[in-house]
Amino acid sequence: LSVNSVFNEMLSRRCGVSVQRSGRGKRMFSTTRRILDSDRYPFLAKLGLSAEVPNLGCWNGKEWVGSGPIIESTNPYDNTVIGSVRASTAEEYEQCMTNVKAAEKTWAAMPAPARGSIVRQIGEELRKNMEPLAGLLTSEMGKILPEAKGEIQEYIDVCDYATGLCRALTGGVIPSERPQHALLEFYHPMGVLGLITAFNFPVAVGGWNTAISMICGNVQICKGAPTTPLVNIAVQKIIVDVLQRNNVPTGVATLVTGGKDLGEMIVDDPRIPLVSFTGSCPAGGAASAKVAARFGKSILELGGNNAMIVMPDADMELALRSVVFGAVGTAGQRCTTTRRLYLHSSVYDEFVPRMQKMYGQVPIGDPLQQGTLLGPLHTKEAVQAFLNGVETAKKQGGEVLFGGKQLTDKAGNFVEPTIIAINADAPIVQEEIFVPTIYVMKFDNLEEVIERNNAVPQGLTSSLFTRDMRNVFKWTSAVGSDCGIVNVNCGTSGAEIGGAFGGNKATGWGRESGSDSWKQYCRRGTATINYSNDLPLAQGIDFV
Repeated sequence: LSVNSVFNEMLSRRCGVSVQRSGRGKRMFSTTRRILDSDRYPFLAKLGLSAEVPNLGCWNGKEWVGSGPIIESTNPYDNTVIGSVRASTAEEYEQCMTNVKAAEKTWAAMPAPARGSIVRQIGEELRKNMEPLAGLLTSEMGKILPEAKGEIQEYIDVCDYATGLCRALTGGVIPSERPQHALLEFYHPMGVLGLITAFNFPVAVGGWNTAISMICGNVQICKGAPTTPLVNIAVQKIIVDVLQRNNVPTGVATLVTGGKDLGEMIVDDPRIPLVSFTGSCPAGGAASAKVAARFGKSILELGGNNAMIVMPDADMELALRSVVFGAVGTAGQRCTTTRRLYLHSSVYDEFVPRMQKMYGQVPIGDPLQQGTLLGPLHTKEAVQAFLNGVETAKKQGGEVLFGGKQLTDKAGNFVEPTIIAINADAPIVQEEIFVPTIYVMKFDNLEEVIERNNAVPQGLTSSLFTRDMRNVFKWTSAVGSDCGIVNVNCGTSGAEIGGAFGGNKATGWGRESGSDSWKQYCRRGTATINYSNDLPLAQGIDFV
């Protein structure tokens, strides 16, 4: 079973892109040509960015500004500088909020289908700029180019979805107990969305929120991760161009670039009734507490400690493909990464050696090269977290079955994909470490492993491999997995946009993208309309 074929199949199904591999061999650094050649970052100019002078990091709703500290964007492949950005200041944040509020009523008053037309055009521009955006995303974040293209495609798909959804933001008519009365239920914009995104999916997560929130009639201020500032600016430029072309107030969507201080301004700002936060569980918990203290509303997409379970009757080929893609893809830096693998004791000795063999075939190297399947971790700090996690697991009785080391023969943030056999009760199994490490554990029956699946604080995604329909329905029942995403015979990663994406418990209870997630971006109202000449009271009350 070829590892390359696994990734190619998964990526093709997920986002319509494919990985090409040159050559054969065990774990290695790819040596094939760079997909993007000539100048190292030719896509910067195509996206309106500069490698020579600092790029302005704030779209304040009227113009590009930036007078804060300079942030350098580095390539995790070799830790060299791609370009720089002038961060936003508190004054520039206030400029954003002034222009956002000025655009709020105009945008909310537009018919939803007209707003949908704007979102459709954003998707079209993303399609035109797929190649340069994906090249920049790969260079700045570190994920392999096919995965970067998949992330851009996800934003495009959500724009398509939102374009149709804008004509279906329905309310309801409810029977009234009083004669000649009607009860109407409706949804209106919240107003201003404060959007705080993370480094691992800076385009897709921003896209889920922006596309759906915009058709609902909200305006927004966005703050991306300070380690992916260039791709945040590039996407914002596309949005601004579409707004300008349609003579729409360009304060509808604003952007600030910087650190924690700007995020705290969004979280603390009473002018922002809705905050969407993507990040770690501790940071999200702190942010939501502040928003709740001022009676605001939060959408949280936080950590995931995702388990895959393989029953004795499972399709082993399918399970192997899924676990390798789920654990190794994006260098383990997805919130949906497979971090725990529970193998039935009867298949453990067969499954693990085959998994080790597949891990040994993973090509590691430049994420812009054809054939690379595992790129670098995003930062040097992530490498240290990986090393600390391996050592902690060993101290808690874990045995490294594959990997466990930093790859020091390259300048970048490279580590080996790692498999660790460990007891399910080890404390580290409760933690999410954002690296390509998976813990492998045995179990004996479905009831036991459901308890194991549910025993961690997080509740994002989970997966069961079985052919027995009794197992399927128990797993998806009220006494089954307690996660927001409960899969059968497919991995923990790669959620489709049509379903509501999000998790339970410490993952935050937020939902984004499909299904009725759009309702989170709205304030809900119920109207009682009396079209009679009398004034009957509910519950039959007679008040004279």
